[in-house]
Amino acid sequence: MSLYKHIRDTWQDQREVLNREYTLQWRKEPVTLRVNRPTRLDRARSLGYKAKQGFLIVRQRVDSGGRMRPKIRSGRRTKAFRRFKILDMNYQSVAERRAVVNYPNCEVLNSYYVGSDSKHQWYEVILVDRAAPQVLADKNAAGVAKQHGRAQRGLTSANRKSRGLRHKGKGAEGARE
Repeated sequence: MSLYKHIRDTWQDQREVLNREYTLQWRKEPVTLRVNRPTRLDRARSLGYKAKQGFLIVRQRVDSGGRMRPKIRSGRRTKAFRRFKILDMNYQSVAERRAVVNYPNCEVLNSYYVGSDSKHQWYEVILVDRAAPQVLADKNAAGVAKQHGRAQRGLTSANRKSRGLRHKGKGAEGARE
């Protein structure tokens, strides 16, 4: 087995214990925090992270719950009596959008789940510096760095998943059938 497979297996086996230990520390930290190295190295590497200048890892906290509008208390016709979700996207894409706000010179490469408790979920977002020469020399990362507003325009993997575009088919309609 490769090193990354060992790391992944260890993460899966010790997930509950690690989750409890990490979340106790992470609750005391700021909502958006730049970290030196990824918590899950195997996942970060599989999503395109490289340990060189121009690649940043940001741990982003997102509050769980509170996604439905309050119950309608006055009269409506049946058609207008529905309660829609306030956010029609997953927590991961929300974390990506919030991370980019704090790092406006960077672009989102990808993100992955690292932990949760009863109130929060944490994701680590891989950001690429648009102006770094090491990034511009890397052909895979340079394509991402040249795009602007990937997270806001729904072009990251988490955003595409929330719209049902990860499957082969004719857009969101073909994927859900």
